[in-house]
Amino acid sequence: MTLDRRDFLKLSAGAAGAAIVTSGCSPQKDSQAEAGDPISRLTPMTDDVVPITDGERMQRIEKAQRLMAETGIAAIYLEGGTGMFYYTGTRWGNSERMFAVVIPARGELGWICPAFEEDRAREIIRFGDDIRTWEEHENPYRRVAELLRDRGVRSGKVGIEERVRFFLYDGIRKEASHLQYVSADPITIECRVLKSPTELALMQKAADITIEAYKASVAMLEAGMTRNDFRAISGRAHAALGVSGGIGAQIAEASANPHGSIKHIELKEGDIVLMDGGCGVDGYRSDISRTIVFGEPTARQREMWDLMKKAQSAAFSAAGPGVPCEDADAAARQVYADYGFGPGYEVPGLPHRTGHGIGLDGHEWVNLVKGNTRPMEPGMCFSNEPMVVLPGEFGIRLEDCIYITEDGPRYFSQPSPSIDQPFA
Repeated sequence: MTLDRRDFLKLSAGAAGAAIVTSGCSPQKDSQAEAGDPISRLTPMTDDVVPITDGERMQRIEKAQRLMAETGIAAIYLEGGTGMFYYTGTRWGNSERMFAVVIPARGELGWICPAFEEDRAREIIRFGDDIRTWEEHENPYRRVAELLRDRGVRSGKVGIEERVRFFLYDGIRKEASHLQYVSADPITIECRVLKSPTELALMQKAADITIEAYKASVAMLEAGMTRNDFRAISGRAHAALGVSGGIGAQIAEASANPHGSIKHIELKEGDIVLMDGGCGVDGYRSDISRTIVFGEPTARQREMWDLMKKAQSAAFSAAGPGVPCEDADAAARQVYADYGFGPGYEVPGLPHRTGHGIGLDGHEWVNLVKGNTRPMEPGMCFSNEPMVVLPGEFGIRLEDCIYITEDGPRYFSQPSPSIDQPFA
């Protein structure tokens, strides 16, 4: 028998119904919600967002310059992406035309921009007035070489940010072959890996929004839905909450593949539904997974869900300042080994690392994985998601992100209490 949506909501969503009730809804929205659309009752949650200030970005630039002085890197080169946004607040879509920023160890920032884009660039650039333009028939790499020379970089090392495309690096290298080109990771990663209180607050808001989107979306699950149906619903929910975001869903046996399957599967009673998604707030990401059963869980499903929950709790308990990152992975993996799964990445068991860093990118440095002996530090942020995979049956993943404080780890989103109650 297929469960009525209201019954399923009570069984699997726990407090979801209460969470989506907001004040000030119009009669039209109320009637839509009563008709079965809880998304109509969602309202934006972004009114109190405090974005990164220009003052904080200036502190980031100054830190980058200090690190350059310490490491002997004379300048770093970044193109459009989260790295450029982190330091300058400038967003720019990448194309075959170079748009880039150079941050020197000494002196002000310099920009390289297509000449016909200069007016638009000046509207959005907030740091540095030195914008070197190039016409369509000209060589943009020469502008980079000239900019470096004018900042006193006539020899030594120039750091290339990790997301810079090869053709840009290659063009710069050929134009200024007298310089040494190295990874900018000692600058960019070391700046970004430790989050400030403002960054943590933005990530907290993103997590809060995604949880509310989950509650509304799970309440709308119906027999016959596909993963695409659920993604569309979750996208609507995030939009109603004031952000761009979405949640993927893998149903039944597709959940045994950590990143899902392209198979067309329609939801039916008794199916595992593994969901994974998030949103961005001022660029900062959430990443949350929930696994439920559409209907009454079997004893096998309950046992595996509880096992995965135990592994997630073990990883959290192992985390803390000064703890090697690999210890959290080992703690989760030991839970599975004690049960008889594994060893290592073998399945049944955990086929991937326990967690990844998160911030402006959904996956950042540093990973919770065997071999990573770097100690955790206050301000580091990680996902905690030691999935359990049973090939040919199903998979279960519970993912909540944590941040490290002086007193230990803290969750951005509270873990699921039980398979029947996905939301704390």
